[in-house]
Amino acid sequence: MLVPTISLPALLRIKPGAMSRLGIYLTRERFWEIALFSSTGMQASILDEVKRSLEAEGVRIRDREEVADSTIENALRLLGRLPADVKAVVGVGGGKALDVAKFVAHLANRPYIAVPTSLSNDGFCSPQASLTLDGHRKSIGARLPFGVVVDTQVCLEAPRSLWLSGIGDLIAKFTAIDEWKAAFHAQGEPVNDLAALLSDATVRQFLSRPTHDLEGIRLLATALMLSGISMEISGTSRPASGSEHLISHALDEISPRPRLHGVQVGLATYLMSTIIGQHTEEIRKLLTETGFLDLVREDPFDGEEWRAAIRKAPSIKPHYFSLLSTPGVQEKLLSTMRDDPTLVGCFR
Repeated sequence: MLVPTISLPALLRIKPGAMSRLGIYLTRERFWEIALFSSTGMQASILDEVKRSLEAEGVRIRDREEVADSTIENALRLLGRLPADVKAVVGVGGGKALDVAKFVAHLANRPYIAVPTSLSNDGFCSPQASLTLDGHRKSIGARLPFGVVVDTQVCLEAPRSLWLSGIGDLIAKFTAIDEWKAAFHAQGEPVNDLAALLSDATVRQFLSRPTHDLEGIRLLATALMLSGISMEISGTSRPASGSEHLISHALDEISPRPRLHGVQVGLATYLMSTIIGQHTEEIRKLLTETGFLDLVREDPFDGEEWRAAIRKAPSIKPHYFSLLSTPGVQEKLLSTMRDDPTLVGCFR
């Protein structure tokens, strides 16, 4: 039996002030010439700090790009502009910039360093890039980052809604693993025990201190990073993604105003936990105490869109085992949306 080969980050810093030391981290790896991709509209002070750090260590920015959209076409266009002497690609900011930078680095066979400025999902350290093709969101295989640099102070100062979105994406690991095991019993789909254990541990690590402070940010960043590594270990998204993600992907296609990925996923995770019969109380407690449900109630979801998304979700991955295809499950979810007191005010 062949032993799978996996890639893991070689550079890892999760601490306050990490962004101001980015130039030091890069020169230690001899990355003197880089391409810098950042999110459009990023706070000027953050980008200025990155530039100061690079200039102080003599790191040259050979290609500077602001990423406004995450289409595959745009990523390929930026790939074509990448100078040949670039030693590494650095992505700074949120999801679109990081996904495009990761994909460009993967195709160009260059090391990629992820520098997220918020923790809204686990995509900053996953073996996939979330890009758009013909208006549809696609998860495309890519290598894990060579490096992950998380400045916990910067992430703490990001909008609180992004922190809550990260929590929503994190707790999905509970139901995703349960559904992965259900797929094994239903059709013999292999389960990688180490990946499942690691993914479960990431959630429990954060649950020990789910606070919006520097230590809570460190725990969330570590947990989301290890979630990405669990996908690399297993060679599948199963440790981190199940029916709750299918519902969110369906919402992205149906709704004229999709919300933050992790907010959609977090609420769908609670719904799926009631079907699976595991972790419901833990999830309810976390979503209540962190203010996640309050965030949803400030701008309730459209109940009709969610009902349509639940019906559409199995078709997002037609050959993928999903509990949503089990007879009676969709009806139970719809009744939970309507009758569960925890969800009062979450749908309009």
